[in-house]
Amino acid sequence: MNPAPVPLAPVPLDPRLARAKFRAWHRGTREADYLIGGFFDRYHAGWGEVETAWFEALLEHDDVDVMAWALCAQPVPDDLAGPQMEAMQRLDYVEAP
Repeated sequence: MNPAPVPLAPVPLDPRLARAKFRAWHRGTREADYLIGGFFDRYHAGWGEVETAWFEALLEHDDVDVMAWALCAQPVPDDLAGPQMEAMQRLDYVEAP
């Protein structure tokens, strides 16, 4: 008889990602929280330095701008354009209750 598996404790985020997660989920509006926080939750595990720096730069912008870029309502600034913004624009990660 095999013993029951011991559940693994979740691996804590490094402080930089923990700070980014907090900022992503505490934007000021529910819509922005779901958009930006949901994006973080879906993709952060695969991020390296470049992707993390991109996300931190994104967090410096106003919610209305980030949402307009994600919804393709405004042109994306050159410094934020690329694969991560394209992933954000797919909106397949938003899970609203």
